[in-house]
Amino acid sequence: MTSTVPAPMTTTAEGSALQAVFLDMDGTLVDTEGLWWDAEKAVFADLGHQLDESWRDVVVGGPMTRSAGFLIDSTGADITLPELTVALNDRFEARIGRGVPLMPGAAALLAELRAYDIPTALVSASHRRIIDRILESVGPEAFHLTVAGDEIARTKPHPDPYLHAAARLGAEPARCAVVEDTATGVASAEAAGCRVVAVPSVAPIAPAEGRVIVRSLEEVNLAFLRTLFTGMQ
Repeated sequence: MTSTVPAPMTTTAEGSALQAVFLDMDGTLVDTEGLWWDAEKAVFADLGHQLDESWRDVVVGGPMTRSAGFLIDSTGADITLPELTVALNDRFEARIGRGVPLMPGAAALLAELRAYDIPTALVSASHRRIIDRILESVGPEAFHLTVAGDEIARTKPHPDPYLHAAARLGAEPARCAVVEDTATGVASAEAAGCRVVAVPSVAPIAPAEGRVIVRSLEEVNLAFLRTLFTGMQ
């Protein structure tokens, strides 16, 4: 689950109150939300069912159990939840076998965080097998810690994944910046007490007090993330 975890710290370089940065994976760092939907459509086509495009907004960003359960209920497909989970992961893993594209601005942001040795975690609702495969494209060296959806009893939208990441990195959740692309992920990070930057991918994210919404990761860098904590001692 983890690589080298830095010692607990109160401030980062230049006295910033930012202690750690947490990033979602699908749709945030890598352009895979469409690939997941393609995999879901293909699996259900094999089962004799066609998915309604409007369901895409429902399943995006959710934990596998919730998304898969919704699709079973909506289609009436003759498949169990464990069987569908395996089938979806298998189909998706086959689709990313040749690598995955990074979202615009992702490489630059990860490089800057690494250059300044900012404690960084990848926090995803995807399963470990998928995260490890995608890390082959992103580079595992970019993260001090990775958290998978099947390693946490309650994944997003519950706060547990981000609380776990903060505890592992010795950081206070209120001093952690989270970058997410879905309402489910945003809800998880906000429930954990983190400062959130939303970069909507498939579905829009509603404005809310304390929530920063940007159009692309190209608008996000270390200086930008530090401004989220302006005035915090």
